[in-house]
Amino acid sequence: GTGAHLTTRLAVVSTSSTHVMPAIMTAAAAAPAVTAVARPNGRSGESSSKRVTAAPARRARGASSLRKAVKDPSEIVAGVDPALFTETDLTSAQMQDLASRRPVGNFQSRFGENEPRKGADILVEALEREGVDCVFAYPGGASMEIHQSLTKSATGVRNVLCRHEQGEVFAAEGYAKCTGKVGVCIATSGPGATNLVTGLADALLDSVPLVAITGQVPRRMIGTDAFQETPTVEITRQITKHNYLVMNVEDIPRVVREAFFLASSGRPGPVLIDIPKDVQQQMSIPFWGPKVSLNGYLSRLPSPPTSPQMQQVLDMIKRSKRPVVYAGGGCLDAAPELKEFVDATGIPTTTTLMGLGAYPASDEKCLDMLGMHGAVYANYAIDSADLLLAFGVRFDDRVTGKLDAFAARASIVHIDIDPAEIGKNKEAHCAVFSNIKPALKVLNGLIKADQTADSLPDFSEWRAEIEAQREKFPFTYADTSDYIVPQYAVELLCEMTEGKAIVSTGVGQHQMWAAQHYKFEEPRNWLTSGGLGSMGFGLPAAIGAVAARPDCVVVDVDGDGSFVMNIQELATLHAENLPVKMFVLNNQHLGMVVQWEDRFYGANRGHTYLGSPDVEYHETKDEKDIFPDFVAIAEGFRVPAERVVRKEDLRPAIQRMLDHDGPYLLDVMFPHQEHVLPMVPGGGTFKDTITTGDGRTPELKDMKTL
Repeated sequence: GTGAHLTTRLAVVSTSSTHVMPAIMTAAAAAPAVTAVARPNGRSGESSSKRVTAAPARRARGASSLRKAVKDPSEIVAGVDPALFTETDLTSAQMQDLASRRPVGNFQSRFGENEPRKGADILVEALEREGVDCVFAYPGGASMEIHQSLTKSATGVRNVLCRHEQGEVFAAEGYAKCTGKVGVCIATSGPGATNLVTGLADALLDSVPLVAITGQVPRRMIGTDAFQETPTVEITRQITKHNYLVMNVEDIPRVVREAFFLASSGRPGPVLIDIPKDVQQQMSIPFWGPKVSLNGYLSRLPSPPTSPQMQQVLDMIKRSKRPVVYAGGGCLDAAPELKEFVDATGIPTTTTLMGLGAYPASDEKCLDMLGMHGAVYANYAIDSADLLLAFGVRFDDRVTGKLDAFAARASIVHIDIDPAEIGKNKEAHCAVFSNIKPALKVLNGLIKADQTADSLPDFSEWRAEIEAQREKFPFTYADTSDYIVPQYAVELLCEMTEGKAIVSTGVGQHQMWAAQHYKFEEPRNWLTSGGLGSMGFGLPAAIGAVAARPDCVVVDVDGDGSFVMNIQELATLHAENLPVKMFVLNNQHLGMVVQWEDRFYGANRGHTYLGSPDVEYHETKDEKDIFPDFVAIAEGFRVPAERVVRKEDLRPAIQRMLDHDGPYLLDVMFPHQEHVLPMVPGGGTFKDTITTGDGRTPELKDMKTL
């Protein structure tokens, strides 16, 4: 058929029960000549063609009679923030009207009102009307029409030409993570589209707003195994929030508006638009006023929480003696409200890897990161708590370890914008389907209004108990006089950038050391691949960040294994003159896997050595034996670089890197025997925490089997 039917598995959160009950809803998306596959509010392990775990509403949203009406949509604003839809009660008609509005009003097109133009020109103008100022695109046969149109952009949309499609999708993620805006990447058909796959999966797991546009072979050739043809929609169905195959040029304006709205609203995520080449070439006069066709999706966005719901949360806080806030990536856009709540209640707060910066690290109530490589005192607080306030989190296995033992003594309040997460891994005693920002606003309002003498308990004794654990088990490392330890290197970088840099990372030991020892005071300065754990993320993400926020210092704290995976993007730095600072922690090994080998496999090396097979630097200590030579490689890409081996040389080397006006690579050598501590073995509990030993002399008691 010409329309796509979206079969959605709804998890309906009952206000009178803590359980999540399955139900089935079918919504028709009337979209002529457009194939659409949707995951309205998040992701699911089930096929989109069967069932999609998506946005259950606490109450029906389809009937306008059940919604508190705003007098006039114009009272809100034109080109509205998608967050408005979860922070304000709107009628269904108002929701559709507001979702259909493009961010840029009174747009001045380079074409006459009734002048025909190519589909590619319509696409680029649609991006301009969305306020897009930068894209990350690599041309090919099926997408070159789009690139031709980009060169004529009326608003001067910039294309940062990354040297690999994986680089461009990671760069678009970096752009989105550091701004909260939708990142845009464009690739050609076939291998160009398949090279985006890892980034799309990464964006879905980390809830990153992203629109990926791919060229496709002409419509008549689809399904013929044509040159550079792949079924992009089918390939990406499981790793996108929604995707489209555009078969009619007239649908481009509506599809682009829907894609940006879907990517940025509800639980953010990636949306893909696949456009055949002949559609890009087809002449048409665009109509910019069509309404979005998202009634089912809009009806399932959460309403702001009610006061009685949040009063239940406040009552649980009043009854508790040892509460802890467990804040995740869902809190990044609610940092002021979270700070107000913690200041008012005095409740200690720990953040996930994705939530770093949502609460300022310098605050005495901040317990830093929790989880597998989190602070002992943060994990102690979770283990000892009688109330766990889970805000914008998904109870990931790297946080919880053994689920049954995680927060086993605590009542759990879980507030999340994606109902699929509520009860998925850990049952909540009080579940609230809501965006975090309005939920905390209501909760803070209730706290202010409650002026009774015993309105809130004094949690100072509980905080002191946790502080004793912080003093006993701080993030620590060896104080060396000659060689560099990576923890010290990251701390020094934090000191010299005053904790204000935007920091991206790859995945591995260096990622955990950066999370532990770089102290973030603000949200959206920490860019990392959390859920998927994609090596090679750091450099492209830094490119996206520096393109989005050129006035900020952007540092890619990377490992030698991760860095080499997208090393071709050094060319992008030179060609685009992007002042990314690369701080490569180099131990010539795949460090995190080596650590597991040391701890659990008797230090037997299973292909984790990344240096030259004929000579090993960690044995000879001769710099000429370092392999690969990142300094020489960087210079081949016309990027200044230097290497530092001794501790005494590190500070001046960092200063030269920061002072340089342009990209700069600093290769920091350290011993491969260093381990990330503390460590809770996978599937373990707080009692299994490892705090001692390394690859030189791992203690027998640490050599546990999995």
